[in-house]
Amino acid sequence: MDPVIVVGAGPVGLALALALAAHEVPSVVLDEGSGKDDSRPARTAVLREDTAGFLEHLGCAAVREEGVRWTGWHAMRRRQRTRHVPFDPGSPAPLHIAQHALTSGLRDAIAALTGEPGAPGPSAEPLVRVVTHNRLDAIEQDADGVTAHTRGPEGAWWRGSHLVGCDGARSTVRKLLGVRFPGRTAVERHAVATLHTELPWPGEGVLHRQPAWRGADEEVTARPLPGGAWRLDWLLPPRGDLVTPDALVGRIRDTLADWCGQTPPYDLVDTGVYTLHHRLAQRWRVERAFLAGDAAHLLGALGTQGLDEGLRDVANLAWKLALVRHGEAPAALLDSYQAERRTAVAARLRAADQSLPVLRGTGGLRTYLRGAGHDALLTDGHVGRGPLGAPPAYPHSPLASAFGEGRTAVATPDGAPVEDVRVTAPDGTTGGLRERLGRRRLLAVLVAPGTGVWDRRHWMSAGVMPKLAEAVAALPLAAEILVTESYPGASAHTVLLVRPDGHLAAAFAGVRPAGLRAAAEALRGEAAPTPRDPGEAEDGAPPAPPGPTGPAVPEQGSGGPVSEQGPGGPVSEQGPGGPVSEQGPGGAVPEQGDGPELPATGPGTAPRPAPTSRPAGDGRPPRR
Repeated sequence: MDPVIVVGAGPVGLALALALAAHEVPSVVLDEGSGKDDSRPARTAVLREDTAGFLEHLGCAAVREEGVRWTGWHAMRRRQRTRHVPFDPGSPAPLHIAQHALTSGLRDAIAALTGEPGAPGPSAEPLVRVVTHNRLDAIEQDADGVTAHTRGPEGAWWRGSHLVGCDGARSTVRKLLGVRFPGRTAVERHAVATLHTELPWPGEGVLHRQPAWRGADEEVTARPLPGGAWRLDWLLPPRGDLVTPDALVGRIRDTLADWCGQTPPYDLVDTGVYTLHHRLAQRWRVERAFLAGDAAHLLGALGTQGLDEGLRDVANLAWKLALVRHGEAPAALLDSYQAERRTAVAARLRAADQSLPVLRGTGGLRTYLRGAGHDALLTDGHVGRGPLGAPPAYPHSPLASAFGEGRTAVATPDGAPVEDVRVTAPDGTTGGLRERLGRRRLLAVLVAPGTGVWDRRHWMSAGVMPKLAEAVAALPLAAEILVTESYPGASAHTVLLVRPDGHLAAAFAGVRPAGLRAAAEALRGEAAPTPRDPGEAEDGAPPAPPGPTGPAVPEQGSGGPVSEQGPGGPVSEQGPGGPVSEQGPGGAVPEQGDGPELPATGPGTAPRPAPTSRPAGDGRPPRR
């Protein structure tokens, strides 16, 4: 079985390899680097509760060990607290982690996977293979798969069933596929410092607007990290002057003095300046090739989280690739990846672009929302609520069943992520619902109050269980039966059908075999249409989003790369086109990278291989 070729070994690419392995799909990860990640404490990621749980489920212990779960969030304006959001121990809360720690943890998870008892040994092919010093320079597709060529110490050919570009903002895969990447540049610009100190709000995130030591448009956020570390972000003018080390140290001292009464002792660990861009690839699937993460979208303004969205791309695509690879669904299912994920990210970008004039503009729209209203809207993005931050739902998915008989409403809308309620399996094992996700199976969850006193020896013969077991056995996709004492908004005997990525497919009032079968058949993508975003032009180009930063920027952008050094060197930017971003490797974002684009065919490309004459990924050129 040819592997899935994953291009890029950042968090999104490594997570995709692990997710595919969980579905028993092999992959080869092409890493143009050395396989070691530079420690940059100023580059961090905020993950929503369900995304962090997804990574833990894949075996990434670093999420729990290297990340910190916020205990609360509060917003201040001048010296007055305007909003406080506590996160109780049992409630969802954002998790903050350094990106290099997350990437390292994913690499450790892959190493543990290939070395587990019962896992393929040295004589067998592992489910995940990471190869370093291999830079993609050509892609060829045919009816049976994808062939990729990489540059490195020795040029290599790689054969796979599918290819996924997880290679960041300046994606080579996207360029080779000829996919445009329009959007806006320099939407927001921030100075960043990571330091060790003590602040008055241990464990809480802070948004401070209009602090006493700066002007009316000043904004600074503080996010806790493990070990008493904090990341501080200062909002800068989109096209302002260079940030000197002295100026940044002055901001640090002024901010800490304002919060603590006087400047407390602190240890400056890392600094940077980054510019956020909003871009959206026009197509996320081209035949057997896909885009994910920063290769497909850039966002981050107003607290939106690009890496979190990239990991949602992974959760959405992995189970669909697995079903198709194992012959359990037609290839049409893969169209739903773009239909669901591109639409969700486009909605997030629209929400941010519509909010920017209100929050960042001068006069006009800004006057309609004052004071605490500003703080509430900004809080949504940071804590994962509302249009700027809530986990995405797919209410208009092509995978939604039109069968309406017996359907019922619960607190979770169709297409939204399910609540992580406690569930019990027929063998008596218990745990969170999301722990049971994966392995190409659906979950059929029966809401049955009082099941805690059931005799486990007679579960399958009690109440409606025989009827449910018969209905589940007849489904066209594998499914596991679970039972929960309660689910928000659900009455007794409600049956929830949950997708492998944890989104609700449908809820039924009682056991409805015909409805369950129709919903499962829809999830196979038998009739998934070619996706198109609402409002998308006929050629697939998204309309230019509104925003306060000027006219839409062509995909090739302008400006040079951003350089960043630690506390001992300058923190400088050469232009608005190049971010030092949280979501991926540093460097300029403009669509055209450091050199000319490499066409997939034509002069200067690698010779066409004969794909069927060579084992997958053996590093040798094909036989002629």
